[in-house]
Amino acid sequence: MPVPEAEAFYQREAPDRFLPTAYTRGPWDADSQHAGPPAALLGLAVEQRPDARPDMRTVRLTYEIMRPVPIRPLTVSTRVLRAGRSVELVEASLVPDGGKEAMRVTALLMKTAPDSVPQVSQARQLPGPEAVPAKSFFPVPWEQGYHTAMDLRFAAGSFLEPGPATAWMRMRVPLVAGEEITPLSRVLTAADSGNGVSAELDFHRYVFINADLTVGLHRHPEGEWVCLDARTTVDGAGIGLAESALYDEKGPLGRSTQSLYIAARP
Repeated sequence: MPVPEAEAFYQREAPDRFLPTAYTRGPWDADSQHAGPPAALLGLAVEQRPDARPDMRTVRLTYEIMRPVPIRPLTVSTRVLRAGRSVELVEASLVPDGGKEAMRVTALLMKTAPDSVPQVSQARQLPGPEAVPAKSFFPVPWEQGYHTAMDLRFAAGSFLEPGPATAWMRMRVPLVAGEEITPLSRVLTAADSGNGVSAELDFHRYVFINADLTVGLHRHPEGEWVCLDARTTVDGAGIGLAESALYDEKGPLGRSTQSLYIAARP
């Protein structure tokens, strides 16, 4: 099926059906999406479900990535697992045409009451995106994809340097054509890149695939930029963990983690 052209990651064909564009394409497989856009799409489904309460905020999202998400039309569904006065648990699922469920998220939402308690936030401050130079992604064998849909600025490290790195990221295109980008979508589109920006091993020699993604947010995101202060640890048995402290230009937002399957490339 031809990939639709649009200045966005997706086109909405129906309330629960989306057509991915070439901007969703990941760096490793021309037929598969980077996990960031579908993660954001599931987060958007949680935000936009008909029974969503305006006083509830998404504070934790846990994604199970069953298989690569193909660049094919996607159907998204949601269901409420628990509806309480102060806490909700919502599940969203993503299924490509002609395939099995590819990704699922369980989202925890909590009731908010602005200015009801003292605000406490302790974390180091980082250079803002305007203070660091723009950098390109590592070489990708196709012209259009996730790598061209995101602005990238490294405050420390780079894609081509192994080890911890600090990267500011910003969406150049909307998540869904003709629709405003939500603050949560900005975080989720970037968060899956933590294992890439902080890779400890040469990606030409090893694969390091995340089978999950967990994002915890203690504050509602603000602005266009999201920062990942990321690091990866690797066990010799082939298991790794990527951890990212998440920031916006106002300060710390939360954290994300990714469980990694690591192996030598064939």
